[in-house]
Amino acid sequence: MFYKLSSFIALFLLIDVTSALYFHIAEGERKCFIEEIPDDTTVIVNYKVELYDPRSGGFMPSTPGIGMHVEVRDPNDKIVLSRVYSSEGMYSFTSTTPGEHVICMYSNSTSWFSGSQLRVHLDIQVGEHAVDYASVAKKDKLSELQLRIRQLLDQVHQITKEQSYQRQREERFRQTSESTNQRVLWWSLLQTGVLIGIGYWQMRHLKSFFEAKKLV
Repeated sequence: MFYKLSSFIALFLLIDVTSALYFHIAEGERKCFIEEIPDDTTVIVNYKVELYDPRSGGFMPSTPGIGMHVEVRDPNDKIVLSRVYSSEGMYSFTSTTPGEHVICMYSNSTSWFSGSQLRVHLDIQVGEHAVDYASVAKKDKLSELQLRIRQLLDQVHQITKEQSYQRQREERFRQTSESTNQRVLWWSLLQTGVLIGIGYWQMRHLKSFFEAKKLV
C-alpha cells in the first residue's frame, strides 16, 4: 500500500513539472527536443527569441523581423504541426499517439540577420498545465473551491493517462526483451550446430587423410 502511494505521489510530482529553459542557436540552425507525451494530451509551448547585440554584448529583448519555424512530429514520424511563427508567441498541439514527440525550432533564414546568434526562451507545458484556469473560472463562473476541484480532477485524469502510457511502455519493453532473448537463444543454437558440424567434418577429413596415407 505504501509503495503504491509513493508511486502515485512521485508520478504526481513528475506531471506537475513544466519544462522551462533557454538555448543559443545560430541563425538558421535547427534545434530539436524530445517530449514523452500520453495520447489525447494538450501541449502548449511559449517561446521568445532574442538577438545578440555586439555593441552592448547582450541580447535584444525584441527582435522584429525574425520568425521561428516550428515542426512537431509524433512517434510515427508524422508531422503534427509545421508553421512559421513570429519572434515571440505561443503554439499548441494535441497528441493523438502516445510516445516521444519531437519538437524542432529554427529561425527563418534572412540575409539581414544571417550569421547572428539567437537566444530562445522556451516553456513547455503539458496536460493540465496547458489549461488557463483563470479563463475557465471566468467563463464557467466557478467559485474558488469549484475551480480547485476542477484542477484536481484534471490532474487525476492526466495521471491516469500517464499510468496507461507507462503500462504500454512496459509491455513494449517486455515484448522487446522476450524477442531479444529468443533471438539470442536461436543464435546460440545455430553457433552450436555450426561448431558440431565443423568438428564432424574435420574428423571425417582427418580419417580420410590417415586412411589415404595408410596410417590407420
